[in-house]
Formats: sequence, C-alpha cells, structure tokens
Amino acid sequence: MSLTAAQLAEQLRGELIGDGAIELIGLAPADQARAGELTFAENAAYFEAADRSQAAAILVDGPFVSATKVIIRVANARVALARALPLFFAPEEHPQGIHPSAVIADSAQIDPTAHIGPNCILGARVKLGARSVLMGGNDLRAGCQLGEDVCLFPNVVLYRQTQIGHRVTIHASSVIGSDGFGYVLDEGRHRKVLQLGTVIIHDDVEIGANTAIDRGTLGPTIIGQGTKIDNLVHIAHNVIIGRHCLIMGQVGFAGSTRLGDYVVVASQSGIADHLKLGNQVIVGAKSGVMRDVADGGRVLGVPAAPDRQAKRQIIAMQQLPELLHRVRELEAQVAQLNAKCSG
Repeated sequence: MSLTAAQLAEQLRGELIGDGAIELIGLAPADQARAGELTFAENAAYFEAADRSQAAAILVDGPFVSATKVIIRVANARVALARALPLFFAPEEHPQGIHPSAVIADSAQIDPTAHIGPNCILGARVKLGARSVLMGGNDLRAGCQLGEDVCLFPNVVLYRQTQIGHRVTIHASSVIGSDGFGYVLDEGRHRKVLQLGTVIIHDDVEIGANTAIDRGTLGPTIIGQGTKIDNLVHIAHNVIIGRHCLIMGQVGFAGSTRLGDYVVVASQSGIADHLKLGNQVIVGAKSGVMRDVADGGRVLGVPAAPDRQAKRQIIAMQQLPELLHRVRELEAQVAQLNAKCSG
C-alpha cells in the first residue's frame, strides 16, 4: 500500500514540511530504506543517518529540518511509527469459512464470518464471534466462548469454559485453562485438588507463544483489558492481572497473586503466591518478589527490594573484593604493630 506524504501526515496528525504529493511506498529503518520509503528518527544521531539515507521522508518528533527530505513532525515518533506500520503492511487475511478437516460439535455456534483452519476441534457449546480466526490445529474444549476479531495462532489450546473477549490474539502453542498446580499432602501422598474454575481474558489482550495460563481452583484466573504478555510466561491458578500490564518473557506468577493496572514485570522474574502488586508497579529483570508492593513501587533483585536500595547493594557487592583486600592489608599492619609492641 502507498500513501502520499500529505495523507500520512493527516493520518498521524503530524506537521508536514516539504512536498506533500510525494508518494511513500513503504517504511524501513534508515540503513535499509530505499527510494520512496519513509524512515524515522528519535534523536540527532538517528536523524543524521536518516538524512543520509535514500528514504524520501523522515518521521520525527524534534526540531529537525532537512534540505533533501520531506519531514513529518509528530508529538512522539515511536507512537507514530506504531500507527504508521499498519498503513503500509496490511495484516494477513483469512477467508471466512470452515476447513473440511475441522471437527465441530453440533452445539457449537460459529459466526459465518469466522475462519476455522485445518485440523481444528471445537467442542460442545463453543461460541466463536464475528471475524475470529483459528489458524489451524486449535483445540477448543466444551463451553469456550470467544468474542469478535479473536485470533488464535496454530496449536493454541483452550481448556473447557475459557472465556475470551474481543480483539484478543494468542500466539502459537499457548495453553489456556490447564489445571492449576494444586495438591495437598494426605497420608503421605500428594492428593490432587480438583481445579474447577475458569480463565477469563478481557478485550485487547495479546499473549505470546508457549505461554501457559492455569484455570482457577474454584474462581477464575483473570487477565485484564489491554494487557500484553510475552512468550514463555506461566500464570498460575487464581492470579488476577489488571488492565494494560506488560508481562515480559519467562516470568512466572505463583497462585492467587493480584496485579493492579499498568504493572510492568521484566523478564525472568518470579512472583510468589498470594501477593498484591499495586497500580503502576515496576519489577526489574531477574527479580524474586516475596512481599507486597504498594502503588508506584519499583523493585529489583532477589529477594526484591526498592530499586534504589537494591542498586546500592549491587554496587556494594561489586566493591567487596577491594574492601576485603584493604581489610587484609589493615590486619597485616595491625599484626606488625602488635609484634613491635610485644618485642
């Protein structure tokens, strides 16, 4: 798809500087941009590279000017880039209809605009909303409810009674609604506690590949509206994640933990069970959170501590070898003084 610079500036609510009639045929980083393409620059160094490139226009959010390029100035170049990309690169289209290899229960309700790919299985009372897509190899157990414009990539599995809102995307091989890890010790053996709850995923959620979200023991596990979850994340039973959170790769949540809104949990962190993380909490990478974190808190480390405190501890640990060396020198000097005094 192509747009004139003027059309793009209007779409992005930006200021056009230069020839608005120039046609833009794509978008690429400065070192790869070809003639007729748009590129972007967030700082002076990037702008210099963009200005030297073959690109026809540059998307900027600073006071940059060019003698050779069209400039589209916006409030935030990275946000404008995210808005511009779908204008040039249309999403993959899936024709409505059901592949002949799909196995669908008679009681399932399938909107006629939905797409069901090869080897999908839809159990009793499954409901699939308008324009939703099952790419292939998807298994939806009994009672699953999916809203409109949902997209399940290949081999996503939904256990029974999973509820998914509108515009939810779940990437390949993720499993939603598997049993929570619930056992009690009974006469020397681990007895399974039946996991009878559900998973509820609200609108505009995106879930990465190979992620596992367990069903609640009795009540639901809940993923709030607009939350984005990376690959290889595990969310245990009865966890509640608020709205617009960012959960990065290889994070694990133990059971019954609750997150507020706009929480960020960085990669390879672990959150213990029955904790509460307030609104706008930030958890640094590789952290082990063992205690509640109040609204706006920033924590880091194992066990996680307020980030400033944790950074001071890290710096102190880095200085420890030199400190030990100095202590040994002082011990040697004291020994010499003692030897002189005793002599």
